[in-house]
Order: sequence, then C-alpha cells, then structure tokens
Amino acid sequence: MLKRIIDSVAKTAYKQVILVREDLRLPKGKIGAQCAHASVEAVLRAPSSDVKAWRKEGMKKVVLKVEDERELYRYIQQAKDLGMTTALITDAGRTVVEPGTTTVGSIGPNKEKDIDKITEKLSLL
Repeated sequence: MLKRIIDSVAKTAYKQVILVREDLRLPKGKIGAQCAHASVEAVLRAPSSDVKAWRKEGMKKVVLKVEDERELYRYIQQAKDLGMTTALITDAGRTVVEPGTTTVGSIGPNKEKDIDKITEKLSLL
C-alpha cells in the first residue's frame, strides 16, 4: 500500500531544476543570485496550473552543475523540445563575468519524472 502511494506521488510531483555552469567558477553569492533569477524567470513563463501544483507541493528546487555553456544549452534545448518551461540567465556583467555571459538556466516547474528523464545524470552543485 505504501509503495503504491509513493509511486502515485512520484508520478505527479513537480519540481524545478537550476543548472549552473561550473567553468565560470562563480562565487557562492553570485551563484545564489543567478539561481534566484533563473527560478523567478521560469515561474513567470510557466503555465499557472504547473505553478499552482508546484507551490502546493512546497516548490521543490534542485541545483545541478553542468560543465560549460554548451552543455547548459543542450539540456535547456532538450527540455524545450519536450515542451517544458525553461529560462536562461544572461548576466549584465557588472561584477564577476563579462556582459552577456550566460550563467545559469532553469527547467520547470514541471513534472519531476519528466525533468528527471533529462537531468538524472547530472550531479548536485
């Protein structure tokens, strides 16, 4: 019975994944700010039904690392191709990186099982 309940929740659970470029070696504070930008931007783009479901479940967010810009774009494109909400953040360049540098991206809020199909091999930041 418990397994059935867990499986049922897993099928409908929502989350958001934020992908951070490792090659930029951003300071912790910069990473935090860029992740916040990515999360908010994706929520503003997401269908209200996904946002409501995600909020109801506690707004799960997972921050993962990608090697570089090329890998970041590859994961974002895979999510777009599957119809998921995505956002890319390009920095203004006032502090750490050059203007126009893409620093992070986000996928979701969408169903966790769908996001995991794309990002399951990535490591936590």
